[in-house]
Amino acid sequence: MIIALVIGFILGAASLGKMGSLAKQFAGPSSKASVLEPAANAIQSNYVPQTSQEEAVIKAVRDYSPAVVSIIITKDVPVYERYYVDPYQGFFGDQFGIPQVRQRGTQPQEVGAGTGFIVSEDGVTITNKHVVSDAAAEYTAITTDGRKFPAKVLALDPNQDLAVMKIAGDAGQKFTTVKLGDSSNLQIGQSVIAIGNALGEFNNTVSVGVISGLQRSITAASGGSSETLENLIQTDAAINEGNSGGPLLNLRGEVIGVNTAMASNAQNVGFVIPINGAKRDVDQVKKSGKITYAYLGVYYTPVDDNVQKENSLPVNYGAWVTVGDSKNGSEGISSVVKSSPAQNAGIKDQDIIIEINGEKITTTNTLSQTIAKYNPGDKVTLKVRRQAAELNLDVTLGDRSASQ
Repeated sequence: MIIALVIGFILGAASLGKMGSLAKQFAGPSSKASVLEPAANAIQSNYVPQTSQEEAVIKAVRDYSPAVVSIIITKDVPVYERYYVDPYQGFFGDQFGIPQVRQRGTQPQEVGAGTGFIVSEDGVTITNKHVVSDAAAEYTAITTDGRKFPAKVLALDPNQDLAVMKIAGDAGQKFTTVKLGDSSNLQIGQSVIAIGNALGEFNNTVSVGVISGLQRSITAASGGSSETLENLIQTDAAINEGNSGGPLLNLRGEVIGVNTAMASNAQNVGFVIPINGAKRDVDQVKKSGKITYAYLGVYYTPVDDNVQKENSLPVNYGAWVTVGDSKNGSEGISSVVKSSPAQNAGIKDQDIIIEINGEKITTTNTLSQTIAKYNPGDKVTLKVRRQAAELNLDVTLGDRSASQ
């Protein structure tokens, strides 16, 4: 279910001319000096934690905060000047002049800020796609001790708000890295820690909370564009503009998610992409230099009690291979894409895919979510309900990017 809230991506943006008031709404003021300053409230080594949870939080922040970087977005922006035009060409002397504005070149200017975290010693870094999606911009990573490094985008995830970058360090330099956890068995109420470049100027800000929801779906908007995100973690740990791309950690200091969006009309309702999807992206980039998704090639409707009842289906779960009817604008569209892996495996219209490699397909574990766990070229077995019969069909998954 799409949450009926105003959701905004949490990219910190500096104000630009007439866009100032709009940019402030997303980011607040931007201060380069404050980004570069070492943390004034650094943890004192002689402090004695009062509880075991406090001790765990302090240790996680001390150990892994150095691997969290502020990402500064710089772009050449137009420089304008005012000049005056005399429509009477001096007939009345220099008493008349109509003000005009013209562009006089460009200059680099900081236009936004986000967060990232380093996952390998050679500088491979995870962040949000919406932080680094501008191909015309330049990106700089700033570490907790104020060092600046140029950063290059290696790949953008076509299906999630994720990106993989590479920080260019000095020759032989090894960066501090985070420890990646497992997001497959998270629990509501579990304590978590968020770290990020809050408001685009307070680098490595720490907030603590709990996981307040799982498997959330939202539509997040920023800068006139929007994106639907699924299977998100919800947290009440304070997430602010500029936290985009920062890590969400458990009390062991393991990263379990990537902070991505916040509900702008709520108190501490933030949304986080599970880390297992980001780990998949990093592995693919290291192996092939790009991020791809497995492709089956069907249109489907998730089956629940209501869908089963309304359509007299034999089961109340699974993915029903159908495109509906012409009233929904589906006339002339086949539910099984021609020459797709699904068609090659023998899947037919009105089939219900109920399992993939023994994993049950439900409304909370959808067909698309399950397929996304695999890579192009992987072979899987689909259990299909076709009227009263159950069939096992072997499928070699395709490459979504090659099929579009």
